[in-house]
Amino acid sequence: MLQHERHEQEVGVVDTGGLPRRWITYAAGIYLLTLGVSLAIRAGIGISPQSSLTRTMTLVFPGMSQGTFNFLLELVMLALTYLVMPKAFRLRNFLSLVPALALATFLDLNLRLTQWIVPDAYAARFALLVFADALLAFGLFLMIRANLVLMPVDMFVNTVFRRKGWKWGNIKTAFDCTLLVVSVAVGLICLGAPHFVREGTVINGVLVGQYVRLYFFLFHRLRPRRERTDRG
Repeated sequence: MLQHERHEQEVGVVDTGGLPRRWITYAAGIYLLTLGVSLAIRAGIGISPQSSLTRTMTLVFPGMSQGTFNFLLELVMLALTYLVMPKAFRLRNFLSLVPALALATFLDLNLRLTQWIVPDAYAARFALLVFADALLAFGLFLMIRANLVLMPVDMFVNTVFRRKGWKWGNIKTAFDCTLLVVSVAVGLICLGAPHFVREGTVINGVLVGQYVRLYFFLFHRLRPRRERTDRG
């Protein structure tokens, strides 16, 4: 979730207000993120590596929901975080499972709410994916602004960064590529072909980061105007 590269950008964006407001912002961000993921799935032209893996698992084990697999993935990432830096692991790290559980719940809810969306024309599918990525990125932006608990996936990437000192962007790219390879492998072995990995996977990888940067830019541009209005 751009957790390291955004440090310079987030200056002035992070909400330093009361915890109730920040938790509401965080919850809204999680909901919008999962709504974006759900709409991207409905677009049907490819989704992010993490979503493609958890979505593929629902085809292998149809009795389990994508939210359930997403939460299981977060549990695995929390365990890997401990293995990477066991001495730095604290009990408070388990708090990351709270937003992870909320994300899993919202994801299953939004997948049910959007199941009626079945676009036919490719242009409609493409437009839906572009909108979905914008919504997903805005959810990320709100979560960044709330500045509360990291999801286990992000915690793992940050922990590897602290342990190895490699460039954060390279670690995140390697992590996403690993999930993508696992998704394709599971599809080939269990289903005979990879699923949910298409051109939309690449589009998602490009657009989400650009959208988040756009929201940072707009926030910084609009903030002085809002402050002048408040003083007036």
